[in-house]
Amino acid sequence: MANPEHLTRLLQGVRAWNQWRRNEEFNPDLRGADMRRVNLKGIDLSGACLIGADVSSVDFTQNANLRWADLRGANLTAVKLSGCDLSGANLAGANLSGKAQLVGAYMRGTNLSGADLSEANLRSAYLTGAVLVETILSGADLTNAEIYGASAWNVELQGAKQQDLVITAQNEPAVTVDDIEIAQFVYLLLHNEKIRHVIDTVGKKGVLLLGRFTEGRIVVLERLRDELRKRGYLPIVFNFDKPETKDFTETVRLLAGLSKFVIADITNPKSAPLELQATVPDIMVPFRPIIEEGEKPFAMLQDLWIKHRDWVFEPIHYSSVDALIASLDEKIIRATICR
Repeated sequence: MANPEHLTRLLQGVRAWNQWRRNEEFNPDLRGADMRRVNLKGIDLSGACLIGADVSSVDFTQNANLRWADLRGANLTAVKLSGCDLSGANLAGANLSGKAQLVGAYMRGTNLSGADLSEANLRSAYLTGAVLVETILSGADLTNAEIYGASAWNVELQGAKQQDLVITAQNEPAVTVDDIEIAQFVYLLLHNEKIRHVIDTVGKKGVLLLGRFTEGRIVVLERLRDELRKRGYLPIVFNFDKPETKDFTETVRLLAGLSKFVIADITNPKSAPLELQATVPDIMVPFRPIIEEGEKPFAMLQDLWIKHRDWVFEPIHYSSVDALIASLDEKIIRATICR
């Protein structure tokens, strides 16, 4: 419950409240308070405990100070916080839905974990170092928001406007992106030479190995992987030994897009037909199928080969693992990357 004296002081108006705060050093305790009908324009609530408070539809504009305020679980639906200082505030689990106004709000280091900001207006908001973990931003407007150092994990962004997000610090030339979830990655590419080197290395040396390598067939994977390493390549293995109900298409698409070429063992018809069918048309990376003699490829391989001859090569039939390795240089590597 809120401190009765603090609540009484608050009801005396913003000017009296702010004067009181200047004269006395304390952290206001307004837990669970109903503040919906209070004029809070320009108020100083820095460091205040507002856990579970109801400030829905309240107008905080004219530079209200909520630095380090604890607003966990508070009701801030349709609140007006444009231009306010919320740096360091804790809004974890708070409800800021209903077109909350946060235009130009200063939210450096603000904790928005689990907060609902659906339909909120965050245009030009300063979100440097903000914590956006499982934050709901569906339908929110983040245009031109500054998100340098923000942590965005599992954020809901359906229908959100993400144009011109600034990912660099204020003392750096501005770089913008249109997706908050890739902002950290792009920043790393710009500033981390090791990351750029790793991506460049994978693109030049990565070889994706696809197949269903179980029991006796694991030797195929092991020999291919070892021989590719000897030749200076970086083998990336994706084993389809999985529940048949699980779809790994997106993972295959991502790994294939990072690789120089793909070797797909299609000996077992359950190996990779769905993933290849979904990946090949979109990823312009050479695919070299391999298949054990006596086995038949899945039916759709012929269609893939006909429609995408530039990327899908004829299958290499092998009688044994030794025979496969003997053909690795000439029939697989050179024939695939030097066509």
